[in-house]
Amino acid sequence: MNHFVWPVRVYYEDTDSGGVVYYANYLRFMERARTEWLRSRGFEQDVLNNQEKVLFVVRSVFLDYYRPARFNDLLEVHSRIHEARGASFIFEQTILHAEKPNKNLCSGRIKVACVDVDSFRPRPIPRIVLMEMVGGNN
Repeated sequence: MNHFVWPVRVYYEDTDSGGVVYYANYLRFMERARTEWLRSRGFEQDVLNNQEKVLFVVRSVFLDYYRPARFNDLLEVHSRIHEARGASFIFEQTILHAEKPNKNLCSGRIKVACVDVDSFRPRPIPRIVLMEMVGGNN
């Protein structure tokens, strides 16, 4: 599955005193999109935790901000896996204004590591997840 899109509505709580999305909330939107991507492919993180004994944790983030989103805007979070390794994914994510799709608001690369639920040490991504996320169809 190369590409996934998740809609996000900007709520009042997402904005700062100037009425624009607070910069850290873009990370929340991206997190939700990654979670929904997993869910859309049949994987619930609590089930992976209990059955596979793994967690997915953010290892590093690089973001660029281009334009502000504002209260009540409808956004789209576009996500794709740029790279998959044994114990990590690098996601490329872009947030666009849904009604102005050529308006890139924010983009980033997020490295997500797979870790053991007890030790928090790196662990290979379960094969079934890896195959579905990298080898699945859109």
